Amino acid sequence: MCRLVETIKLIDGIFENMNLHNERFNISRKALFSVKETIDLNEVLKLHEFSKTGLFKCRVVYNQEILKVDFIPYVLRQVYSLRLVNAEIDYAYKYEDRTDINKLFELRGNCDDILILKNDRITDTSAANIAFFDGGRWYTPLEPLLKGTEREKLLRSKKVFEKDIRLSDLKKYQTATIFSTMVNFCDIKIPVTNILE
Repeated sequence: MCRLVETIKLIDGIFENMNLHNERFNISRKALFSVKETIDLNEVLKLHEFSKTGLFKCRVVYNQEILKVDFIPYVLRQVYSLRLVNAEIDYAYKYEDRTDINKLFELRGNCDDILILKNDRITDTSAANIAFFDGGRWYTPLEPLLKGTEREKLLRSKKVFEKDIRLSDLKKYQTATIFSTMVNFCDIKIPVTNILE
């Protein structure tokens, strides 16, 4: 049976974006394991001991039920360049097993990370969603590998907009930013010229 993971930012004792994490967690349990009863992650996490200072990645491993909760100190990894890689990969749910993504990551060469193309469409990096700036708006791929919670928050607040972005469209943009639960929107910006084939 597959296992999934929900990654939650814990900063100075506060869990961020919990409504969207709860939503994705329970939707995934229902879709993959036919579980109808919801679990409130807020209530589960209150039962664990964690630091009230600093930045941590809270990692909840689960299937039908929660199997493990870890708190890992987090340090931001800078990304200055991306290598384009083609792959027919399915990561619609946040699976614990990242073997396929890790194999693709090994293809990055001298770049810091990869940018995955699926059917000539831009999707995600190995660990984050991406958005591109055209001088007026930020656009994120219509079909990412994983619909991240930070991506969903940015879409709902209209800070980013969905768009079908093909490889040939990259020249229309000046800058990219990667973001995830742990990486704030616009904390890491990458010139599009640093996205290499």
